[in-house]
Amino acid sequence: MTMKERKIRLTTVDKAKVFVSEAMKCNFDIDVYYNHVIIDAKSILGVLSLDLTKELSVRMYGENKEFEAFLDTLCKEGKRIA
Repeated sequence: MTMKERKIRLTTVDKAKVFVSEAMKCNFDIDVYYNHVIIDAKSILGVLSLDLTKELSVRMYGENKEFEAFLDTLCKEGKRIA
């Protein structure tokens, strides 16, 4: 199983809603990390409970080129981690 990580910013509630919607299209686990908190990326309540003013880490445990392209639009300064 491959694991990929991206650093993103969800600056608005609308962006968070679209993020969750896109994550739900994937058939693998996706987690959002902030400090020591881990949230299921497919949970709108979980994602909205995070501090959306901060940079978030997204870990994907599978591959979906469309989702990765979407994440790239949310990346701060194109930060990618394997």
